[in-house]
Amino acid sequence: MKDSRLHMTMRIGASIAAVLLLGGAVRWLTLEYERAKAQAHPQAQVDLITLDWQTLVPKGWDPVKRYRNLPLGQLDDSDPKVIELMRQMRETWDNAPINQELDETRVRIAGYVVPLDAHKGEIHEFLLVPYFGACVHTPPPPANQIIRVTIAQPVKNLSTMDAVSVSGTLHTARSDSPMGTSAYSIMATRVERRKPRSW
Repeated sequence: MKDSRLHMTMRIGASIAAVLLLGGAVRWLTLEYERAKAQAHPQAQVDLITLDWQTLVPKGWDPVKRYRNLPLGQLDDSDPKVIELMRQMRETWDNAPINQELDETRVRIAGYVVPLDAHKGEIHEFLLVPYFGACVHTPPPPANQIIRVTIAQPVKNLSTMDAVSVSGTLHTARSDSPMGTSAYSIMATRVERRKPRSW
């Protein structure tokens, strides 16, 4: 009788130990999985970073350095030398360097809308630019000052030069469009209307 009770107690003890060991192993595996997931997708653990446009420009790059001492007010737009100068400037700006450290960063940035794909009052894709009139009333800024925005859910009643704030993951991806060359892209998770003065 005592032996059977002892056996029963030992079996129960062994079962409890096995359950505890199994529970510990499951917990360890779960922690390892979460740790591996965090390492594989570090940005998923980080809140949105609010970017200003200057952060997109690598330190030390000056888009007008070559042209700073030119007497721009005295130049004639029809002069072949001026036309060639403008071509060179456009080429330099379209190939503007990017800040590689920002690739795959979750960001929020404010700017103005230049529609690329609008249909029946809905916008699926647009360029985000830093100042009013860029790409529309004035030549496009350097490519590192233009972000191509793709929206999962189309935005209604959004017009050219509307002020917005865009949230999503920023990528370093150069692309051309009829409105300008962009050096960055965002798959937007949120597009909010903003008043320019509230930035």
